Amino acid sequence: MAESPKTLPTGESVAAFLGAVEPAGRRDDGFALRELFDRVTDTDAVMWGPSIVGYGLQHFRYASGREGDWPIVGFSPRKASISLYGLQTAPGSDELLERLGKLKRGVDCIWVGRLSTIDQKVLASLIDLAWVHARR
Repeated sequence: MAESPKTLPTGESVAAFLGAVEPAGRRDDGFALRELFDRVTDTDAVMWGPSIVGYGLQHFRYASGREGDWPIVGFSPRKASISLYGLQTAPGSDELLERLGKLKRGVDCIWVGRLSTIDQKVLASLIDLAWVHARR
């Protein structure tokens, strides 16, 4: 039997989630990210699971045959770092990521320490690139 996806839209309040993020600097970054993602995607944020703020919806299938839904782009202001989702797959994203600033790359996300350590204009371009590419 196929395993059910663990991270799904919850209907919980994005504002309430961001308002409870600790420490205060990470909370401020979370609200700033929401403003940026809202503006670039021109859509409303949705909570995915307990800690991911997501935008849009895409269906995917892994090589293993497993399927699921995931936000097109999103973020999570976690205690150790900020996770940014969906920004690595569009053609041209590698060049923008090189200009973004200090980050770590994972398979499905990138991590940044604080928003003040990355170029916000480049981040907006990455969000836009990923959003447009996924919606084609």
